[in-house]
Formats: sequence, structure tokens, C-alpha cells
Amino acid sequence: MPSNINWFPGHMRKALNDTKALLPQVDMVIETCDARIPFSSRNPELSSIIANKPRLIVLNKADLADPEKTKMWIESFKKDKTSAIAVEATNRKGIDRIAPEAVKLCSDILERAEAKGRSGRPVRAMVVGVPNTGKSTLINALAGRKVAVTGNKPGVTRDPKWIKTEGRLELMDMPGVLWPKIQSHRMGVCLSAAGSVKDEVNDLLDVAFDTMKMLNELYPELMKARYGVSADEFESEEDEFGYQDKDYEMFLEMAKKKGCIMSGGRIDEDRFAKMLLDDFRAGRIGRISLEIPM
Repeated sequence: MPSNINWFPGHMRKALNDTKALLPQVDMVIETCDARIPFSSRNPELSSIIANKPRLIVLNKADLADPEKTKMWIESFKKDKTSAIAVEATNRKGIDRIAPEAVKLCSDILERAEAKGRSGRPVRAMVVGVPNTGKSTLINALAGRKVAVTGNKPGVTRDPKWIKTEGRLELMDMPGVLWPKIQSHRMGVCLSAAGSVKDEVNDLLDVAFDTMKMLNELYPELMKARYGVSADEFESEEDEFGYQDKDYEMFLEMAKKKGCIMSGGRIDEDRFAKMLLDDFRAGRIGRISLEIPM
């Protein structure tokens, strides 16, 4: 996959402009990110727009992430004086911590409102994040009903929308947005593997191959348990055409072990690529984090 992977359709530019225009209407920002890739799934353009507005980082999909690494990320955000909470929006775990934390972050605003006779005023929060980090699932969990459209692909939410909850929060649901140029090849792989970049704009075989290499490096035991192949079984060597990487041989062997074979015994690489990415996204390989704090 080329290092300059980009997916920035027109509605994302509009969403960034809307975020900047609507920010004065809210007290704070709830920023969702994928707990498996907390660095890559935070939009630097959103950060510059939000600036000094109170912010709560929600590390969503924590049930899919490595719990020890998630703790490291929360501590890292804490050192940067940024509030962060790990949640599992699909099963509502951790959801009950968000409203109290929002009230705490906006205590000065609420105290001024109470002094003016507006006791019990709700906290108005804008919910932002890159695509497919679970914003809509989080909002539905906070609202206690299905008010935002959800999907397991990016780009579902297109326009801002106010949503009331049963508690102290009023939420502005914003579309998921990436940024015009993803900085690095690895970041592009992480976003693509997690489903934050639309599959149709990628070569899924390249994405899966690079994801496999990262997973073999970070979680070799989990990969062996899932696909029955260990890196120790392969050696890199040179052939008549030059250097041959053992990773490709591993990829083919994993596909073979999973039955991705076409007529004539050929390996169905595309089928296995989709299988591996589906396995990662669904947590079938195990609880995995591709990034740790620097």
C-alpha cells in the first residue's frame, strides 16, 4: 500500500468546517478514538480546531484492545493533563463514567449558569472522531435509545445533529473525519486495518499483508494460535531474482491453513486478506493494540 494513502471526500472537508463553526455552541468536546490505535485514530486537524476547549478522550472498543496497553495510554493522557476513559460502547461498559467526567470538566461553566438561576443546566458536548471509532454507538448508549445511525463501515454519519440524553448531557453528533494527508505508511495501515479508511479505496491484499507483519511482530503467540503458523518456521533467503522475504511465505501458509485454496491448488490470497482483516476487526485473533505511547 502506498505511503500516501488518503481518503478525504468532500463531506469530510464540510464536516471540519462545520466543527469550527459550531464549536462556540458547545461547552466541551468528547473525542472518540479506537483503543487499538489511539495515536493514528486522532485527527490532528480536529485537535487544532478544538484548541483549549475542555475535552474528554474516549478510548472506544476497549474490549478489542490489549488492556495493559490501554492503561498505558490513559496514564499518558493523564500526564498531558487530558482526561481519558476506556469504554466498550457496544455493551455499555464504562458509559456511566462519561457524564460525571463531563460535569467535572465543565464545572466552572455550570457554576456560572447556576449563579444566574439556571440550576441543572445540561452539559453541551460535541462528539467528534475519525470514521468507524464508534461515535454513533457511543451516542446511542448515552441516550439510552437508538438516535444515531450505526454501521461497521466508515462514513455513516454525514451531518451534525443535536441529541438529548436522559442525563446531564446534550450531544452534537458530528460526522467522522480524517485529514487531507495521512502522515505515514504505518498510520495508513493502522487506520485501514481498523476500518477507518473505506475498504474500496485500498488494495486490501496490501493492507492485510502489512497488518499481518505488524501482528506477527507484536503478538506472535496470538497469530500462531489463530493461524497455526510461527515465524520461526520460515527463513529469509536470496534466490535468483534477489531477496525473498519470509513474510510472504508466511502469508501463503496461513491462507493454506485456513483453507483459502482455489482449484488447482492455488492460494486464494484475496480471500485470506479479507479473512485476516475481518478477524482483526472482530477481535477473533485476540485483544490487540497496534500502538503504545511514545
